[in-house]
Amino acid sequence: MTEQRDYRSTVFLPKTDFPMKAGLPQKEPGILARWQAEKIYEKTRQSRRGREKFVLHDGPPYANGDMHIGHALNHILKDMVVRTQTLLGKDAPYVPGWDCHGLPIEWKVEEEYRKKKKNKDEVPAQEFRAECRTYAQGWVNVQREQLKRLGINGDWDNPYLTMDFQAEATIVGELLKFAENGMLYRGAKPVMWSPVEKTALAEAEVEYEDITSTQIDVAFEIVESAVPELVGAHAVIWTTTPWTIPVNQALAYGPEVEYHHYRAHDGRRFIVAVPLLEAFFARTGLGPLAENMIGDADFAEYALGTFKGSDLAGTLARHPMHALGGFFAEPRPLLAGDFVTTDSGTGLVHMAPDHGEDDFELCKAHGINPKFVVEADGKYREDWPWLAGQGSVINPKFNAPDGPICTDLRETGALLAASADYKHSYPHSWRSKAKVIYRCTPQWFVPMDKAMTHISPKSSADRRWENEGGAIDPVEEELCSAPTLRQAALKAISDTRFVPEKGRNRIGAMVEGRPDWVLSRQRAWGVPITLFVNRKTGEYLVDEAVNDRIRAAILANGVDGWSDEAAQDLLGPDYDAQDYERVSDILDVWFDSGSTHAFVMESGRWPDLLRPEGYHGPKADLYLEGSDQHRGWFQSSLLESCATRGHAPYKAILTHGFTMDAKGMKMSKSLGNTISPLKVMETNGADIIRLWALSVDFTEDHRIGDEILKGVADQYRKLRNTLRYLLGALDGFEEEVQEFGRLPVEQMPELERYVLSLLAQLDTALREAVDTFDFNTYVRSLLDFCNEDLSAFFFDIRKDCLYCDAPADPKRRAYRTVLDVLFHALIRYAAPVIVFTAEETWASRYPADVEAGGSVHLLEWPQVPAVEADGAKWAELRALREKVTEAIEPLRREKVIGSSLAALVTVPETAPETDLSELFITGTVTRGQGAEVSVTPSTDHKCGRCWRHLPEVTEDGDLCDRCENVVETLA
Repeated sequence: MTEQRDYRSTVFLPKTDFPMKAGLPQKEPGILARWQAEKIYEKTRQSRRGREKFVLHDGPPYANGDMHIGHALNHILKDMVVRTQTLLGKDAPYVPGWDCHGLPIEWKVEEEYRKKKKNKDEVPAQEFRAECRTYAQGWVNVQREQLKRLGINGDWDNPYLTMDFQAEATIVGELLKFAENGMLYRGAKPVMWSPVEKTALAEAEVEYEDITSTQIDVAFEIVESAVPELVGAHAVIWTTTPWTIPVNQALAYGPEVEYHHYRAHDGRRFIVAVPLLEAFFARTGLGPLAENMIGDADFAEYALGTFKGSDLAGTLARHPMHALGGFFAEPRPLLAGDFVTTDSGTGLVHMAPDHGEDDFELCKAHGINPKFVVEADGKYREDWPWLAGQGSVINPKFNAPDGPICTDLRETGALLAASADYKHSYPHSWRSKAKVIYRCTPQWFVPMDKAMTHISPKSSADRRWENEGGAIDPVEEELCSAPTLRQAALKAISDTRFVPEKGRNRIGAMVEGRPDWVLSRQRAWGVPITLFVNRKTGEYLVDEAVNDRIRAAILANGVDGWSDEAAQDLLGPDYDAQDYERVSDILDVWFDSGSTHAFVMESGRWPDLLRPEGYHGPKADLYLEGSDQHRGWFQSSLLESCATRGHAPYKAILTHGFTMDAKGMKMSKSLGNTISPLKVMETNGADIIRLWALSVDFTEDHRIGDEILKGVADQYRKLRNTLRYLLGALDGFEEEVQEFGRLPVEQMPELERYVLSLLAQLDTALREAVDTFDFNTYVRSLLDFCNEDLSAFFFDIRKDCLYCDAPADPKRRAYRTVLDVLFHALIRYAAPVIVFTAEETWASRYPADVEAGGSVHLLEWPQVPAVEADGAKWAELRALREKVTEAIEPLRREKVIGSSLAALVTVPETAPETDLSELFITGTVTRGQGAEVSVTPSTDHKCGRCWRHLPEVTEDGDLCDRCENVVETLA
């Protein structure tokens, strides 16, 4: 037996310094620092200047608190949009922004005051606002660094802040457009009010939680009626808000509801809707008999008749506390209300126009006005005859069965039942988490259904624009002609692209049914409602010169430019400040954020965002936020833009769901199930969070947890290993290309052409995913291609060629040429997803480019060769390969053979033609008559270099013909 030679030095194994272990938490900060030093964002802008624009307008998060997982997901998605559009060659800038006004900041500053025993109301407003500004800026700085750490590429040195003086001036300018166009009015309506925060709230600032309330049944004695027998009977109402009884002014009935007039076993007479009698008897024990059985034979003696609600027209009742005189002695009319149902209660509803929308509208229609009884802090007025100065009305103890309201009602005999056991959903402030109430106060509103006769073409700022040569786009003119703001908004919704599509119906339903927009807030930190109201007429002043001075003052001094001291200067010589009330309310912060399109995309501060799209200003290509913003930023931006420009500020809306824990539960600090992206980055790196965010179906609610992140890390490892293999397998490729050249596609083996056809299919799929913002499909397609088509198939088959063929061999040259095509395609495809790893990979292969200030993120979408292949044939071959692999596995497991190279395989004679032994990575392959695959140990000897068992090898350790020729050339 001849001595076996060691041929390892003649085998061309992959060679790379690219580590298998990622070490992302340690590497990523250094890569990020280099991007900042090399100004990669600015270089990207320069490289795309003059190209087709794609503008994603960033929705401003609040500047308070660390970044949470929702922030991370949202900004990763935005970054993916911007990076993929940039990769396609478009000019896609990204300007991040923050919402800096309003309760989220003011509330935190007040908390600090309370800790120091300071009273906010005793601090000068200017000083308090300065502290709010400082607090907001502090969190802007913190969040900015946290978001940058995620690899988000943007204009971080020049973000937009709603508290910038220029932004505040723009917001004021937008408000004044509403005023100039007659789209503001001051009125008293019940609005959502937070007694804790002492301000009105928008619908988007309210969330609903389940609570348990006191439910009471209260009797109102009828003193006058067109049906004489009803006089002396008691109309019974049921409510879960006992605190509204002291503000009751009427009762409502359903005109078509059937009511029962009956005598209870205690002799009193009551009126209750027929379908609700049994439930009423169960609550009160006031049935016709002691057993409370309606069907008893003796019931007839107690039944006094049934009648329709419409018979109650003209009926008057008296308040249970009528003995207090004054307001409470006034009769309470019974009014027909279409909203009255028999779903619960008694079928009669007590009306407090101060504290309910239906109550307000019905009473208003009958000349009954609110009394403004409940103060901002939830207490009754000091001069109110009943419970003066007491409250707060949201306090459960105040409303409890043994609380002051129920106690007083019980003493009058009017309280028929009271129990603190009614479970229902109730609105809460999403900031303070305290219950809110409907409270009627004077507020500023934008009317949804008023005819819009003077849209922005008539505003002073736009007239100046026209004078400078602007021209109205005829399409936008048509939009301006929408009769009302509601109709304009609904039209704009129909013209907008929604991803997912269900968002259209969601925001459409909200706009269709929403009330007038409440603009005013009774707080200190915000953009002021810069209106002067004539004390005699109640009309606000509309004067172009005054408005110009107001805008200039805010631009120079921020919100502090609106003050009593400045009033006369702002009004100028034509008006006397004594004749005008300077409005002291601030704007709803949703108006702030709803105006950001005007500040960011039209101010010229960010020239990359400006686009000449006609008179009414540009539209962003995309707004991207959580699905809750259908009632928040999406809607406020829509209404603001439609009222001032006649169209939406966006062409498309993309929404994502919410991140739940691994069990599908909402994340909560109290439950201890939150996942901090900061901690994940510390242990796993930002690329893992990015891969997770772009792998989930973000259009729905989705999950994250330790096991989920482990799965993502495994996917990352496989993708990293694909890139590592490519780097190793392409070692020295440039030198070989210089010597031998690239092999043309038409000269490549069929397998290479097939893989290139798969790459072309992947390219098409990824382009479509970018167009539809389907990043889940984007990432899944990329991972599947790398794992199934490359690692488990192409790389596996061609490793023998790579290791053992001669460098000049056409097949090896074809393989490495395709690997180079794959590298340049995959690194670009992966770059928007795993931004740090892609840069590390690029720097590993092209260090000189990176040292010269280059970056993988400056590259454009790859040019993939359009190669066709017989897909059906290769699908059949791959299926056959799987059968062969399955047949070999038992022999390997039982150690009959050491590897697949020692297998003799028989396949059906009908198998497609190709080099099957190479495809299966086996020894000899023969064709048989049967339809099944069979495997036996090969009787051939093993090549000492490539380890294949081949007939030409005469003795184990000798070389096959191929290897002998290669070794000779290397000698």
